[in-house]
Amino acid sequence: MIFVVDFGSQTAHLISRRIKELGVDVETVSPDIAFERATQNKPKGIIFSGGPSSVYEKGAPTIDKKIFDLGIPILGICYGLQLTAYLLGGDVKKGEIREDGPATLRLNASCPLFASVSQHSRIWMSHGDEVLTPPPKFSFIGESETIRGAAIANEKRKIYGVQFHPEVEHTEHGNLILRNFVEKICNIPTKKQTLKIEAIVENLKKTIGKHRAIAAVSGGLDSTVAATLMAKAIGQNLIPIHVESGLMRKGTTAKVVKFFTKKLRIKPVILRKEKEFLLALKGKSDPEEKRKAIGKLYIDLFQEESKKYRNVKFLVQGTIYSDVIESKGTRHAANIKSHHNVGGLPQSLKLTLIEPIRYLYTDQVRRLAKKLSIPDEIIKTQPHPGPGYAIRILGEVTHRRLTIMQKADNIVVEEMKRFGWYDKLLHSFPVLTGVRSTSVKGDGRVYGEVMAIRAVTSTDRMTADWAKLPPELLQKLTSRLTNEIPEISRVVYDITTKPPATMEWE
Repeated sequence: MIFVVDFGSQTAHLISRRIKELGVDVETVSPDIAFERATQNKPKGIIFSGGPSSVYEKGAPTIDKKIFDLGIPILGICYGLQLTAYLLGGDVKKGEIREDGPATLRLNASCPLFASVSQHSRIWMSHGDEVLTPPPKFSFIGESETIRGAAIANEKRKIYGVQFHPEVEHTEHGNLILRNFVEKICNIPTKKQTLKIEAIVENLKKTIGKHRAIAAVSGGLDSTVAATLMAKAIGQNLIPIHVESGLMRKGTTAKVVKFFTKKLRIKPVILRKEKEFLLALKGKSDPEEKRKAIGKLYIDLFQEESKKYRNVKFLVQGTIYSDVIESKGTRHAANIKSHHNVGGLPQSLKLTLIEPIRYLYTDQVRRLAKKLSIPDEIIKTQPHPGPGYAIRILGEVTHRRLTIMQKADNIVVEEMKRFGWYDKLLHSFPVLTGVRSTSVKGDGRVYGEVMAIRAVTSTDRMTADWAKLPPELLQKLTSRLTNEIPEISRVVYDITTKPPATMEWE
């Protein structure tokens, strides 16, 4: 077994996932009980996660120093590296420059942790502090462009630390580094692990019993997979409900009806509530207020609809882990934003929430969808956020701005497909920024809105890189958006990675 000590990292759960995929058992523990649990359970290795705090600040999460004397191999990641150095006598200070996103690791010493890793490789950073001086008997074994302490080691004590995140997909040799820690340092054999649909379905059967469940189906992949798993578990006792909010992409309702009636043989309930959603969003420009207003209205509608059926006890949602962690998924984590499935749920919820894929990531959900024989047109459709266009329209959502967004989104989807880029990207979408800019159209002055385009590559949504779209595609998008939508004066392209940016603008 490997212990993962969670100091509040956005990717602590992702570390556990990577280790589990090696066929190794994982237990996630909080830092306050980690030493006691490690003494009792004697794991083969311990990984310290990252976290949003600074080790030298009052109240920052810490750990009993005696854990380093147990003789158990330890790998500190980001905050975990800094805490290791700090507790063992190293010097940790606020760095002169933050590092968020891509960087280059240069190795300057051999080490089992980096066996078969390139001398120069791409890594993914997210930190403001750095280790200036390693603890006694530790050495720097890797550096980046801006810091000397990108990796430290005390090979005799089998204690290692990396400032970057090997668990994220954009770190070039990340999985190899974690495998090296498990196999070469902890001496644990590895094997491939796969998702088992039968186990998920059986667990749902036991949970639901003879009750009925309402499934919130948006038309996206996550809610479709969650509802399909539930349908396999309880059949006709599932009541899929799709709310036509006016905030989703054109044609979504028709796709929902087609899938559920033809594939699952269950007729979905369609609630047409565009006016109600616009009314709920009226006067709201703060993104948190918008998310919570949408979440409350969805729940109110589901609970009201549930009264029409007997024996309904559960509400099924397609929440996945990237939704959870941004809404303060663990004790020491930062709250990035409320997800309408998670942080936006009202306390008045009377139905019991069921989230069959809550601890899975986008790439896992897609593999699950393949096994469930969900059509490619759904699997390959780019994710659309639950709050829909409401969080891609910065500021107040009005009927006029919603119409602009719908037109712009259609243009982006059409051109991404025409140029062969749609299937290469996780996301590609326009953002109505609320910023105004002067343009000239037909020799006349137009003071219109600036529209941003965001297009990113990612498999699990935990990190993302901006897509290097060809100039011809960017030019076509700009021409169509400014020519076909009179209210748009200017188009800009977002080249911010995640981190520091989130996937969406709000």
